Amino acid sequence: MIREGAVYDMSQVAPTSAALVAGGLRDGGERLGGLEIFEKVRLLSPIDLQCVKACGVTFAVSALERVIEERARGDHTAAAQLRGKIEEILGGSVRTTVPGSPEADALKQTLIDEGMWSQYLEVAIGPDAEVFTKCPVLATVGHGEAVGVRSDSSWNNPEPEIVMVAGPDGKAIGATLGNDVNLRDFEGRSALLLGKAKDNNASCSIGPFIRLFDEGYTIEDVRSADVAMTITGSADDYLLEGFSTMREISRDPEDLLRQAMSEHQYPDGLVLFCGTLFAPTQDRDEPGRGFTHKVGDTVTISSPRLGTLVNPVTTSAEAPEWTFGIGDLFTNLARRGLLTR
Repeated sequence: MIREGAVYDMSQVAPTSAALVAGGLRDGGERLGGLEIFEKVRLLSPIDLQCVKACGVTFAVSALERVIEERARGDHTAAAQLRGKIEEILGGSVRTTVPGSPEADALKQTLIDEGMWSQYLEVAIGPDAEVFTKCPVLATVGHGEAVGVRSDSSWNNPEPEIVMVAGPDGKAIGATLGNDVNLRDFEGRSALLLGKAKDNNASCSIGPFIRLFDEGYTIEDVRSADVAMTITGSADDYLLEGFSTMREISRDPEDLLRQAMSEHQYPDGLVLFCGTLFAPTQDRDEPGRGFTHKVGDTVTISSPRLGTLVNPVTTSAEAPEWTFGIGDLFTNLARRGLLTR
């Protein structure tokens, strides 16, 4: 816990971060020092028991890119040829339509009649948001740790997102930053490959910290948050800068949480990736190939009120294996005498 520039060990207050944030436990703990101690430690992901959920296609740009991937069947060379046509046909209508509204229903029928309807448009403008499980909670990585893309993916990208943090009752209690690493070639081939496109070793980073809501930081700050991202490539001196703003999200963050909780319970709470405006189309190597990661890239995601999350990029095959599970966590807590309180 960071309070007024000091760092506190809260393990004697609550044994897990899930219990700490859900219980609103902000006082107490052992003072470890100032912020300079972070120069000497490794930061883990700030979650430990919460379910990791994510929403997709929550911005018009991402909806159009998913349609492009689908029509291109995951082929990045075909995507470049389709992009202008699909933007011309769908761009304006998707951007101005309120999801689930009568206007959305009318637009759906028009697009069906024109042969332009897509499963991605269903979750973009229909009543139900796309909500999926990103990965097991302890498979998430924190600030400074490598994120992984599948070694057999040739079209992929980071997804810089605001991540809502909610307690067991589903109410938002804070926020953080996240990278929902995405494989465009896998999902583009078939939406049924979403699990393989999203959940791989080291494919999800969260951090650097959870900022809890208080009088100085509320859900309104999340609704107006700007997220900047920079990708630098060590192999080719590459630089790409991107930007996402929650002001352009098509569904309110609290509505996304409500839909994630619909007829489901999360007794340890959950975190919810809210989606991204960022969908890189700039060519990196040859014309028409668009963007994809290379080993040695560094992804920097930042927001003024939430800090900066930095992760180098490797393959999921070469990233450190995930070996510390929930059973290991509770064995560790028991050995430290933290489960008797």
